[in-house]
Parts: sequence; structure tokens; C-alpha cells
Amino acid sequence: QVQLVESGGGSVQPGGSLSLSCAASGSIQSSYLMGWYRQPLGKQREIVALISSHGGTNYADSVKGRFTISGDNAKNTVYLQMNSLKPEDTAVYFCYLRIANSYWGQGTQVTVSS
Repeated sequence: QVQLVESGGGSVQPGGSLSLSCAASGSIQSSYLMGWYRQPLGKQREIVALISSHGGTNYADSVKGRFTISGDNAKNTVYLQMNSLKPEDTAVYFCYLRIANSYWGQGTQVTVSS
């Protein structure tokens, strides 16, 4: 059974920084895709950033240059450093893991407001 445990998030003023982490446990294959999606209130879930077990990354255009995703294969953990946060970054952020199947974390709230 695969489980994703998220930590981080919270509230910050515009221009501030936050970090998220997601640790996967269970039967994790050596080859995987892991990262973050977000869902603003009343809107659809959208990709934020993904990283493969081989180190390749993919970012949404809206976060390029501000967010950085990184991973630790030994710990099956991914991190998302979010800088220069904007009010439009406010959303519930979900950790995502794809191996043979897809798995989601429970979500963590990120609020950017003055």
C-alpha cells in the first residue's frame, strides 16, 4: 500500500516563500514520476511541478523561475520550494506519485494574502 505524507504549506504575504515536502512509503518502484498539483477554490486541479526518478523536471509556466522541485530518491521524498509567492498561488496543493498506478496526497493549503 502506497501512502503519501505531505508537510509544509500555510499562510504567507505576497512575495514570501514557503516549502512543501512529500514522503512516499510502501512499494515504490525505482522508476517513478512525483510532484505537485494544486486546486484553487472553485477551479480545476492543475499541474505545478513534476520530477522523475531520473531527475527530469517539468513546471507549469505560471511557476517557472519562482518554484523549484527537487527529490531524494533514497528517501522517496520530493520537495517544492516556492518563492515570490503571489495571491494567485493560493490553492490546496496535492502531492502526486505515478508508478504502475497514480496516488494522491491528502492536500495541504497554501494561502498567499496581505
